[in-house]
Amino acid sequence: MNDKPLIHVIDDDAAMRDSLAFLLDVNGYKSQVYETADAFLAGGGAELLSCVISDIRMPGISGIELVRKLKREGAASAVILITGHGDVALAVEAMKAGAADFIEKPFDDAALLDAVRAALDTHPSALGENSRRKQAGARLADLSPRERDVLQGLVAGKINKVIAHELSISPRTVEVYRANLMAKTGARSMSELMRLALAAGL
Repeated sequence: MNDKPLIHVIDDDAAMRDSLAFLLDVNGYKSQVYETADAFLAGGGAELLSCVISDIRMPGISGIELVRKLKREGAASAVILITGHGDVALAVEAMKAGAADFIEKPFDDAALLDAVRAALDTHPSALGENSRRKQAGARLADLSPRERDVLQGLVAGKINKVIAHELSISPRTVEVYRANLMAKTGARSMSELMRLALAAGL
């Protein structure tokens, strides 16, 4: 019996599918590829406890719609969304929908593998809602009031310039606060920071 973790890869770009499948294979994972989210759902992959890597924009069901559908149906799959058109608002929408992570193309192989490991380790079924909220709250406990203000702006999908205007500070200062947020919470990516803030109820 093969006990390698199974990763489902959904992307309408054949070259990207092949590239991801190869990367996962050489790093000890099994992969199953699909051209669309509809094909993934039709294949029954959502019924298994697994990790899904999906493009956001593709024919049929989008990556974010897939996340929402799996969440509604109580599926046990953690979904990492990838996109070539990343922006803060899209990342926030993805995280609020329940995505495990959000990664922009072109991405570093190590960053994607880290996201896969984190998605498998912190699978939603592994922790209760209260435990997740407490853990997230603890990681945000040392933030200053102004850092929390900046974080709330980011969670609302606002860009640095808008946050700066609303808080009467410079965009450069917002960048400094963002760096502080990453350092204090230990978040390795903006999507991880968004996930923490949402889990903590910000």
